Amino acid sequence: MHFNMKSTSVKELLSGNLLLQEVTVNGWVKTFRSNRFIALNDGSTINNIQCVVDFEEFDDSILKQIATGAALKITGTLVESQGRGQNVEIQTKNIYVHGIADPETYPIQPKKHSLEFLREKAHLRIRTNTFAAVMRVRSALSFAIHNYFRQNDFNYFHAPIITGSDAEGAGEMFRVTTLDQKNPPLTEEGEINHKEDFFGKETNLTVSGQLEAEAYAMALGKVYTFGPTFRAENSNTSRHLAEFWMIEPEVAFNDLDANMDLAEDFIKDVINYILENCAEDLAFLEKRLLDEEKTKPQAERSDMPLIEKLKFVADNNFKRVSYTEAIDILRNSKPNKKKKFSYPIDGWGADLQSEHERYLVEKHFKCPVILFDYPADIKAFYMRLNEDGKTVRAMDILFPGIGEIVGGSQREERLDVLKEKIAALGIDEKELWWYLDLRKFGSAVHSGFGLGFERLVLFATGMGNIRDVIPFPRTPQNAEF
Repeated sequence: MHFNMKSTSVKELLSGNLLLQEVTVNGWVKTFRSNRFIALNDGSTINNIQCVVDFEEFDDSILKQIATGAALKITGTLVESQGRGQNVEIQTKNIYVHGIADPETYPIQPKKHSLEFLREKAHLRIRTNTFAAVMRVRSALSFAIHNYFRQNDFNYFHAPIITGSDAEGAGEMFRVTTLDQKNPPLTEEGEINHKEDFFGKETNLTVSGQLEAEAYAMALGKVYTFGPTFRAENSNTSRHLAEFWMIEPEVAFNDLDANMDLAEDFIKDVINYILENCAEDLAFLEKRLLDEEKTKPQAERSDMPLIEKLKFVADNNFKRVSYTEAIDILRNSKPNKKKKFSYPIDGWGADLQSEHERYLVEKHFKCPVILFDYPADIKAFYMRLNEDGKTVRAMDILFPGIGEIVGGSQREERLDVLKEKIAALGIDEKELWWYLDLRKFGSAVHSGFGLGFERLVLFATGMGNIRDVIPFPRTPQNAEF
């Protein structure tokens, strides 16, 4: 076989440290011009290596197989490039074709493809510059997140994916069952008999690892989850997925202020990491965004280019504003008075929509905003009730272009208050017996938050649709691949 000589990545070749040496590189053909210039890419970098072929030296049968998408192994000498656009290139001596890609049927030809078209080819779209850049940034962000928590002495905790509890109380869950769907076993009352199901009770895919993380924080102090979560919401929007990844830190003895400090520090840290480590991919994505926005009306364009926007978030303090203050700002805002909001703000207690969140961030404060102390009625049962009896110690972080990116709170650590809240919602205490136990045995103030990973990737890459920042998106009516 042809695999004995050590191959070198395109990224390493472009660093120029191997000049005038014989090198071997494997990759896929991006373009083949004038029967002479092969642009080869192996995924290690956004940049290609140019391989120059003297076509008189090679058999026509080999040259015919070199087309966009084909996988090749090329051996030759790395030399300084005479042409523009690259510093080094390979003088090709040997070409081995791993696999051909028929130009008649290979869909990712070197031309502009719509993102919609590429979603239908999600198994091949990663071979475009845009998706390769997005997914390398996604990978770097993922590493940066684990790195941040490790450096701050957090323990990584794996929350269960199959669960019997609904953490959000939203009820939009995917059921997990092995019962026969056509004729399930019934109880005497004619209900489905879940005792005969695999787990002996009704179970679902998790919407959040938070409740379980609280149990672990009450022994390990600082923990975080980073795993898949599922929402059976039938929302076909550019911001929703049915399967997505979530980061959820939970910290014993942290109050809401410490929770806000942690979230802000965390976000700045991971954004700084990609600014330092993904410069070429971010520059490519920034240019892509500028080209795309040229076709949009001025009002819809971003205030600042991508890298500047990332630096802006990393370098500026987030503005902390109470829900009550935000409602006053929104009620008196121009779009509200001129009835421009789809959801007009009448008064206190309204649930904020993304149009309101984005107004606060993009138009009013012009920086990321942390809203806190929300009305208890519009937030989950586990959030700590304030002394006023009508607001809870919740906080949401709002970002330009996205709206809410983080949601968190100080948790209700008082057993009697938590029991009252559960009863008011009609939740059976037996369902949450273990969660209530945490308030009986060594209860303490504790807080945490959830960050939807794909929304962070969306922000970091400047992409417009959340389906384009996860490898194989799961959305209503779509579980292809």
